Amino acid sequence: MLWKYHKVPILFFILSCVLYIWFAYGIMRADALPLIGIYVTLFILTFQIIKRQLDFRLLIVFSVVVRILFLSATPNLSQDFYRFIWDGRMIMEGFNPYLYTPDSFILNGKFPIAQAQTLYNGMGALSASHFTNYPPINQLCFTIAAYFSSKSILGAVIVMRLLIIAADIGTIYFGKKLLKALNMPVHRIFWYSLNPFIIIELTGNLHFEGVMIFFFIWSLYLLQINKLKWAAFILACSVSVKLIPLMLLPLFYNYFKRADTSKISYSKLIMFYTVIGLSLIAFFLPFFSMEFIDNYSKTVGLWFGNFEFNASIYYLARAIGYSITGYNEIAIIGKVLPIIAILIILSFSFIKKHMQLPQLITSMLLVLTCYLFLSTTVHPWYIATLIICGIFTNYKFPLVWSLVIILSYLAYTNASNTENLWIISLEYIIVFAVFIWEVLLKKSLSVKDLKLD
Repeated sequence: MLWKYHKVPILFFILSCVLYIWFAYGIMRADALPLIGIYVTLFILTFQIIKRQLDFRLLIVFSVVVRILFLSATPNLSQDFYRFIWDGRMIMEGFNPYLYTPDSFILNGKFPIAQAQTLYNGMGALSASHFTNYPPINQLCFTIAAYFSSKSILGAVIVMRLLIIAADIGTIYFGKKLLKALNMPVHRIFWYSLNPFIIIELTGNLHFEGVMIFFFIWSLYLLQINKLKWAAFILACSVSVKLIPLMLLPLFYNYFKRADTSKISYSKLIMFYTVIGLSLIAFFLPFFSMEFIDNYSKTVGLWFGNFEFNASIYYLARAIGYSITGYNEIAIIGKVLPIIAILIILSFSFIKKHMQLPQLITSMLLVLTCYLFLSTTVHPWYIATLIICGIFTNYKFPLVWSLVIILSYLAYTNASNTENLWIISLEYIIVFAVFIWEVLLKKSLSVKDLKLD
């Protein structure tokens, strides 16, 4: 019966499975043409599957199956997982991972964990020379992997992948409930769960944005049903996986305005922030020391002042700096751009009105987008939060970005991993064009139409 009425989408799904297996086990990030060809084809097939509005349970099965296909695959687009395993095993051996760099052991001929040299070689010189920047609940995930697989890298990969798959299933569950509570089509959740970008970057390449997003969506659902204390605690869990939601906290200021008087409910606002703050302190407390604060703040700061990859506005500012001074002015530009991002966040927090959850999520989407536009480093998995926020709005630019961001991997097709700025320009021309059309021009046109009426 299922085959009779859903023959075409099932065939699309089977073909997708074949392509995912090829991608997971037969492609390296230097394989430019197969990489982009398979990726784009998967997007086309996924679009054809989702637009047919199949049974919700069937699409859940599809979402889980394609993730399981990656179960025993070694991540092929990122080497970060080696550092994840290193940190987890360090904790299991009684070390505080925030106080030691891998270099501090290996360069002194010390091997504190199993397969230390292999993990060190795999993570690369950049990761090995810096302190870890992964928050406590993320470290807990690494530790769980180390507990169940203390001597096998593949075993640890499988454990971490199962955690991310479980988180995605949780995101589908709470995402559906939140969409239903907001009177939005519940099938929108599959633009996240079946998105090839999400499947490849999170499940495939073991980026824990998937776990962060699970807690984030769970928190928003609790907020919608007015369970504020639990919403605050779960949001703190999200921050303790990845720090990104931390920048969204000022946006809640206007959310706690009463609809009838437009006055802030300061008691609820203070309670909300207090629960988040105390929860974060509790999560970080086992690792706390003055040395930890120094190491962690320096490591996080490096991403703004030293690293650059797949940027947009920053690359334009860098080019202007080169033309004026003849030098890369990242030290200056990397300090100015975060200030601009902070001003944008504050403007959304205290000027823009968003007393209902859909408006709040829209503000979150736009704030995170502006932050990434201004960032010096935009790794592909950074935009995962945009995808999940986008399904609760009418904006499609996050989905477009999730398609074209594969172009950033073309930097790895040459021995020096040098970016081709023409390719980066193509990516951002497409993204900015859709963003400007949806966020600025369509809104402007609709206002003019209303005035004409």
